[in-house]
Amino acid sequence: MLTEKDVKQIEAHGLTLQLVYKQLETFSLGIPPTEVVTAASVGNGIEHIPQEIQEKLVELYEKKKEELDIVRFIPASGAATRMFKFLHEFLQDYDPEIETLNKYLKRTDNKELATFFSSLKDFAFVKEVRKKIREIYPDFKHYKKGKRCYYFVKTMMEENGLNFANLPKGLIPFHKYTKYYTTAFEEQLYESAFYATAKDDVYLHFTFSEKHVPFFEREFNAIKKRVSKKTRKKFHISYSFQKKDTDTIAVTEEIKPFRNEHDQLIFRPSGHGALLDNLNDVNADIVFLKNIDNVVAAEYVEDIAFYKKLLAGKILWIQKKLFNYIEFLKNDDQNPETIKEIKSFMWNALSIKEIPEDIPKMIKILDRPLRVCGVVKNTGAPGGGPFWVRDEDGTVSLQIVELSQIDTDDKHQNAIVKDATHFNPVDIVCALRNHKGEKFDLELYCDPKTGFISTKSQNGKTVLALERPGLWNGAMAYWNTAFVEIPLQTFNPVKTVNDLLQKEHRPNA
Repeated sequence: MLTEKDVKQIEAHGLTLQLVYKQLETFSLGIPPTEVVTAASVGNGIEHIPQEIQEKLVELYEKKKEELDIVRFIPASGAATRMFKFLHEFLQDYDPEIETLNKYLKRTDNKELATFFSSLKDFAFVKEVRKKIREIYPDFKHYKKGKRCYYFVKTMMEENGLNFANLPKGLIPFHKYTKYYTTAFEEQLYESAFYATAKDDVYLHFTFSEKHVPFFEREFNAIKKRVSKKTRKKFHISYSFQKKDTDTIAVTEEIKPFRNEHDQLIFRPSGHGALLDNLNDVNADIVFLKNIDNVVAAEYVEDIAFYKKLLAGKILWIQKKLFNYIEFLKNDDQNPETIKEIKSFMWNALSIKEIPEDIPKMIKILDRPLRVCGVVKNTGAPGGGPFWVRDEDGTVSLQIVELSQIDTDDKHQNAIVKDATHFNPVDIVCALRNHKGEKFDLELYCDPKTGFISTKSQNGKTVLALERPGLWNGAMAYWNTAFVEIPLQTFNPVKTVNDLLQKEHRPNA
């Protein structure tokens, strides 16, 4: 199937022939779906922490944080394409020369579009769009309503306008303040100052697409002075890219290598699970992990920060116990009562239900990367959640599982999914060092069997793509994990542009 020319291309891409054959084998054999046993719930894998304990955990974090290396890790590679999906469709479908806007809206019953046009003044980007329109279309104000709306969207989206269709989501104007607007990128900096600081320094690591780096650098230079003045903190930005050697070969529906018009193999990025390599390069005690678009306007940040500090306090509390127990178990003089206490801790705090009697095996389980995941009540948002999962060897463990991993055609599995009470908003605090202060090698705690095969389009043709185990599900499958219930107010992602109309994205609304 592969020629000498293919081998040279594979090696030039940073891959090996053995790895590509392994990927092709995975396509051929398929990836079995994850078997969920039951959905996690409060009292069954998810902890609801009483208010007085919450405050103590926040106090613990505040007390300890100056001694810690703290980093915020923010995946920011995604383009804003899906955010503007209905606007793309509008540009393709609507012709202002042959139909009025009202007729089009009535004919298509497009409520998203109607909401967008009736709320234009509330979006942070409206002034920028109108300014650009005056440059490109000097007669714009004489156009009829439908044509004005069409060219407003065209100016927003297309390359000779503001080019929103090709910008990363982190650089789209999100929030409109009296004298300026902010992007999600700026709001992440501002939010970090409220909890991810030590000695007035804030360290953030973003994963960008390489082509977007100049845009982010320009934005940082433009906002650095403002955000530093507002927060009285010093910001340190680092970034990395999804590594080419994590790409996977694309195949046809017949499981043959897909080739372009030049007879070259096609390699595709392997999903956000590839970012495990990037996270593995971060050397810190505590890492706050959160998506770029989950931000709020400044007036809501203090409330949000409380729950970030709660998760961080919880991880420090668990970590101290873990470190003490590991040291105890390494001591030959072991007290049966303490062994019993350790087993109870593993069962209750870490939801480990299959605890070995063998001390070295117990140490191995305790001595792993640690994460505390905030989970919110399920509102029907697409994405993963906490489930009890059975491995192929029969072991049951608590995991974050994406919907794409579950066989929802199976009635029993689908019923479990429908019973889920909580959702994973990717609000995670990670502890990456062991009891000796050494950094864990995160690659050792990934479950390679939890990737999935997806269908994509390449030059108008269907291809199959292999996605690596997701960063917060399969890539962290063998971490020690605790789930903590946090309020829905902490989860404010911008999946479509109209989400920016919600009060959490509207300063002084």
